[in-house]
Amino acid sequence: MNIVELLERDAELLVAEATEAVLRDKLSHYEVTGREATKKRVRKLFELLQACIAKQTAAPMVAHSRVIAEERWASGFDLQEVQTAFNVLEEAVWKRILSELEPAEYAQALGRVSTVLGLGKDALARSYVSLATRTRVPSLDLKTLFEGAPAS
Repeated sequence: MNIVELLERDAELLVAEATEAVLRDKLSHYEVTGREATKKRVRKLFELLQACIAKQTAAPMVAHSRVIAEERWASGFDLQEVQTAFNVLEEAVWKRILSELEPAEYAQALGRVSTVLGLGKDALARSYVSLATRTRVPSLDLKTLFEGAPAS
């Protein structure tokens, strides 16, 4: 079995596990939207992960991440809330890889999953920062962090 087959075989279990993890974290906006809406969002993220790994491209995940950044930003979600959905999905898939695949498959499978979700999280974060910068959110003013830092 390889990562593509694993994701196909265990799709429902992985979506359910990641959904429960999001809800267990008691993230305010996901609690308000409820279990079914949260599961639908996790399923979409999982399906994109599946497709990206099967097609060996992260472009659909990156595009989706930019869209959900806009949507979640407009709905008042914190970046951390949305990043949690990515993180719990990654954790669920990693656990399944380590329990179901042969050790010789670990590096490629873990690398592919982490790359796709990592690029999605990066696009999400950059989109959030862009949106926040346009509205001059003071919490993202990082100048004081870098005062006195050597120039590179």
